[in-house]
Amino acid sequence: MFNYPLILTDYLAYMETIKGRSPNTTKEYGYDISKFLKFIYTRFESNKYNYIEFEEINISNFPDSYFKKIELSDLHAYLAFLDRKFNDSTTTRARKVSSLRSFFKYLVTIRKILDINPTDQLETPKKQSRNPVYLTLDESIRLLKSVDSIENEVMKKRDRCILILFLNCGMRLSELSNIKISDIKNDTLQVVGKGNKQRTIYLNKSCNVAIDDYLKVRPPTDDEYLFLSNRKSQISNRAIQRRVDYYLEKSGFDTKIYSTHKLRHTAATLMFKHGDVDIKILQEILGHVSVATTQIYTHVDDESLREAINKNPLSDI
Repeated sequence: MFNYPLILTDYLAYMETIKGRSPNTTKEYGYDISKFLKFIYTRFESNKYNYIEFEEINISNFPDSYFKKIELSDLHAYLAFLDRKFNDSTTTRARKVSSLRSFFKYLVTIRKILDINPTDQLETPKKQSRNPVYLTLDESIRLLKSVDSIENEVMKKRDRCILILFLNCGMRLSELSNIKISDIKNDTLQVVGKGNKQRTIYLNKSCNVAIDDYLKVRPPTDDEYLFLSNRKSQISNRAIQRRVDYYLEKSGFDTKIYSTHKLRHTAATLMFKHGDVDIKILQEILGHVSVATTQIYTHVDDESLREAINKNPLSDI
């Protein structure tokens, strides 16, 4: 698997088959840990790998003895490397810390090749507290209207349906791309989220109309997935991202700031701000394990603050 050492391949198999992690989550673990192992190679054998491009470093024969040499200082150096070399955000580095903790726990408790876990004292990089980026109601409508000029009727109906589901249901990219026609029952949709957890999404009128309109022009095929590529097979996550980026740029939005995930933020924010949706209900809709994750969408904007001040009974005195 991608020239991974056997111990990493075994770990990923353990996470997917025993711990029940989704294929996407397992893939992220593999990416994070392989990058760390490449860094350790360059750190422990600097003369040998000094002139090799980082991505080209082969870790398939990574020696188990190196794991016993890793100390907390090596982990700190790795996080500094991510910041300096890849300009990773604190959120990305925090995810990589979580991946390393899980991997070293496996080395200690399951494989038992380590007595001491070097990640026990590793702190998670402190995340910056900031409000999520989202589209306003008017901006969301503008984005939807950007699809109207598409001449290809199948593409127009498909892309409009994709945008409407993102903006109304707040689903994740992988959840949307993996929708099967059989998952839709009247006004409900079954999706599989993080950790292979299934949840029910209730479809409003706009979603139902968009799905029906697309199904009327959807090319005949044996493929069970709702959204198809031009090849009449399941559309990929990357293809969906490219289509969303196209409409964002068409609507005047910077794709370095806005993305498919920002449409999830938009749906959550609009439901909370305009729909008066309770935070616990919003948690269920978004598929968050903890309500603490959902609380980032309960932010208030400048207009709400201005309105609150103007409602003070002393404002006219």
